[in-house]
Amino acid sequence: MSHPFTGHTVETARRTLTARFRTNAIDSAELDARILVGAALGLDLTGLITAATRTLTAAEAARLEDLACRRLTGEPVARILGAKEFWGLPLRLSAATLVPRPDTETVVELALEMLRAGPAPDRPLRIADIGTGSGAILLALLSALPDAYGIGTDISAAALSGSFDLIVSNPPYIRSAEIIHLATEVRDHDPLGALDGGSDGLDAYRALVPQAARLLGPGGVLVVEVGHDQSAEVERFMMAAGLMLERPPKADLSGTARAVGGRKLPS
Repeated sequence: MSHPFTGHTVETARRTLTARFRTNAIDSAELDARILVGAALGLDLTGLITAATRTLTAAEAARLEDLACRRLTGEPVARILGAKEFWGLPLRLSAATLVPRPDTETVVELALEMLRAGPAPDRPLRIADIGTGSGAILLALLSALPDAYGIGTDISAAALSGSFDLIVSNPPYIRSAEIIHLATEVRDHDPLGALDGGSDGLDAYRALVPQAARLLGPGGVLVVEVGHDQSAEVERFMMAAGLMLERPPKADLSGTARAVGGRKLPS
């Protein structure tokens, strides 16, 4: 059985796939095509360049067509590959984990800034990541804080014990009625439980913030990711739980207030 890429060279396969993706309004057509050709052939960028004029084998053509069809039905490249880079770390994914997104690196940045502004920035720290999923936030923080100790939980803050210097979370915050309007890559491929934040998108914060505040030690920090219009409400939850707002929410690269942080005052 022949496939659309049978007889193509590596370079013509990449160009053909790019054109197919563009025709189907995939924004990152060229990048996605390069990554999937590399995945089908087991080649990195250098290998793709070196092998540009080589003709695909029948097995390679079949693999590439399978990957192409999955992308054309809206499956994200990260899901197809089963991995995604975050904070420079390659993370494995499963159907039960959210694909880590660049916006979430804002949470890591704010957490590190607030820790460094704390009373003892150089001592070993205890960190909890609530709703850890792929472990992206916690692993990024541990890579930046090699002496820190971290716990990741995906069930409940109540499952944690002891006090923590830092608690981070990227909880579900999409309003239930808005989920149907999300991009196919998110709506049909990310786990619903990691997206649905209830009718106003704030259900997780109502439960999380008070519990987290009780688990923080004196001077400890809570940093959470929020939706595009939720920072003020989440700040109010933090203040109600006795946390001090030292600095404004941190914006992501698009200018959206993405990470909100509060500090527990010494009693």
